[in-house]
Amino acid sequence: MATADLRSTEKPAYKVIGTRPVRHDGVDKVTGRAQYGADVRLTGMLHAAMLRSPYAHATVKNIDTSKAEAVPGVRAVVTSADLPDHGDRMVELGEGAVNMRHLATNVLAGDKVLYKGHAVAAVAADDVHTAREAVKLIEVEYELLEPVLDVRQAMEPTAPVLNDDVRTQSVGGADPGDDAKPTNVAKHILFEKGNAAEAFETAHLVVEREFHTATVHQGYIEPHNATAVWNADGKVTVYTSTQGSFTVRQQTAELLRIPVSDVKVVPMEIGGGFGGKISVYLQPVAVLLSRKSGRPVKLVMDRADVFEATGPTPGSYIRVKLGVSEEGKLVAGDAYLAYEAGAYPGSPVGPGCMCIFSCYDFPTARVEGFDVCVNKPRTNAYRAPGSTNACFAVDTVMDELAAKLGIDPAEFRLMNAAEEGTRRVDGPVYNRIGMVETVEAIKQSEHYNSPLEGPNRGRGIATGFWFNAGLNSSVSATVNLDGTVSLVEGSTDIGGTRTSIAMQFAETLGITAEAVKPAVVDTDSVGYTDVTGGSRVTFATGIAAVEAAKDVMAQLVERAALVWGCSADDVTYSDGAAHGPNGENLHFDEIAERLNTTGGPVIGSGTCSGVNQSGAFGTHCVDVEVDPDTGKVQILRYTVAQDAGTAIHPDYVEGQMQGGAVQGIGWALNEEYWYDGEGSMRNATFLDYRIPTCYDVPMIETIIVEVPDPNHPYGVRGVGEVPICPPPAAIANAVHQAVGVRMQQLPMSPPRVLAEILKK
Repeated sequence: MATADLRSTEKPAYKVIGTRPVRHDGVDKVTGRAQYGADVRLTGMLHAAMLRSPYAHATVKNIDTSKAEAVPGVRAVVTSADLPDHGDRMVELGEGAVNMRHLATNVLAGDKVLYKGHAVAAVAADDVHTAREAVKLIEVEYELLEPVLDVRQAMEPTAPVLNDDVRTQSVGGADPGDDAKPTNVAKHILFEKGNAAEAFETAHLVVEREFHTATVHQGYIEPHNATAVWNADGKVTVYTSTQGSFTVRQQTAELLRIPVSDVKVVPMEIGGGFGGKISVYLQPVAVLLSRKSGRPVKLVMDRADVFEATGPTPGSYIRVKLGVSEEGKLVAGDAYLAYEAGAYPGSPVGPGCMCIFSCYDFPTARVEGFDVCVNKPRTNAYRAPGSTNACFAVDTVMDELAAKLGIDPAEFRLMNAAEEGTRRVDGPVYNRIGMVETVEAIKQSEHYNSPLEGPNRGRGIATGFWFNAGLNSSVSATVNLDGTVSLVEGSTDIGGTRTSIAMQFAETLGITAEAVKPAVVDTDSVGYTDVTGGSRVTFATGIAAVEAAKDVMAQLVERAALVWGCSADDVTYSDGAAHGPNGENLHFDEIAERLNTTGGPVIGSGTCSGVNQSGAFGTHCVDVEVDPDTGKVQILRYTVAQDAGTAIHPDYVEGQMQGGAVQGIGWALNEEYWYDGEGSMRNATFLDYRIPTCYDVPMIETIIVEVPDPNHPYGVRGVGEVPICPPPAAIANAVHQAVGVRMQQLPMSPPRVLAEILKK
């Protein structure tokens, strides 16, 4: 792996941070001992199956479950009638608020089904085969309705309306439209900075383009799962693979109208999520089946269910207009974004609107966005949700402007880069950020400065942005007599965060990373912790771990003072040891072995709440070769430069940069939901839904840039989301250099590229 570090010359000298210890959960995962959701086995456990709608849009006239209930071995059947009624209550779920009525009818359809695969009923039986056969006996009377699958068609006044309770919500002074009339347009957003219309009149050059992106799935390997136990005392335990055990607890309790304290969620290991395992799908259904049957119930999706019934990222229509001066300075920007929400409101068009112009310093700008319901699964987060779509549009136009002006594309971005003090179109002013540094890293890289030889080859760059979240985290730490620390946290570990959190704790306390024993525990065993999402865990849970280490440190000082018979005010702690007034020293290990004689256990705790990140940037460079006869795009070389603030564990930072880039490459070249005219997904398998393989991408080269975030004690910035943003735009720009065509639709599949070549 070719890797480079672009480190700040002012970086402090750390002992643990910046090293590459073996991850704490590594042995269990490579030996198969780690327990994932589908591995749960409980005494007396039943297996469940779901009945899903074969139609994209239909009214449910009647459901008859009697034949299924009569099958030997069937112990329970549930439909939406088993769910409590919900008004228009909005509940915050960690990455946005959700209407509980919509969430409930997404879990089990009510009077309408809104996409093929929409859950209608579920059966629990002695074995999964019986459950699957019984499900087929449930009789549902449907009245078919016309589906609407395109975001712009759904916005038409004559389009079929999916949800009678949806009215257009206005944000930022946007026109709410007719708020008394049911509509598919759930939200209208407007951000303005200065007068863009007037500024365009002064521009030397204006380019306006339209872009289309397809619906894309996160592509996690492990399907959704849930095993639930409704105990005789009314307490509920749910075992599941999730990005947020507390949000599963909250959603389940809210949906079933039971006290949140009666629900315990046990997070199992997770085989990928990328934003797609935050909302609940199976957990409340498994709980209902367990309550009815009096037995534990396991429910696991198959791959087709995952594609057809869980939240992908939205397809979108975007229009971007940029104006520049003769010298190449941006003078104005205008963007129009319409994102598919799927069956229910909640697309990431808001983040898309905030991200679209976030990499550059626009004196004036106008951004308008629409959240639009269509007959597809309700969309969910996918790694920097909304930003990749927006980045594809704006950075493709940026590249075209640079070409028309005859300015090097990296230099053009540096001329217009956002920096500390730049105000985004949606209002916030940047703190210390590393946008410029990531572009400079690519501009100075061996890749960017190497010759690219051969016909039909091109090189492209693009820059992307994500805010990175803060939110809430809790940890606790218990000092053991053998000089180790048991660290308890509530953040699901997806990318090695057990170790990155342990390393921050160890650095603060002055011990080794190996001396910290991290554990991700259930919701009854740790304080409230928000989801693993928004690139927040190493930042926010890291802050909580630092605070816990400080708490432990203060108690160790008191214990050392007892040993020496002096005041705690006369004792200091540094470099993993307490230092007394007369030159005495007690190492952490020595204090730990005296705990029982100096007062008993030492338990520290720490929380993080209300601390936000400054955001993160990444710039990518890609070389491609395009086959002019077939339109196939082959990636030849790929380099990612990204600001990590401070790289706690460089291996994990590089892994996030590489993984995000590969997902972005798939989004750019292959991946899309393919629907027929009736709303049926025709490629709901990994055979037909083409994610990248090792044959599609080269080794991703990485350049770690470190511009410390002032909001974190060690300068951490989240790294997981940014790397998915630039690939589509960078590849589109490389394709243009290779064969002279501008691609404005994703994916850039061979037929689409060939069509543009033939048009040319």
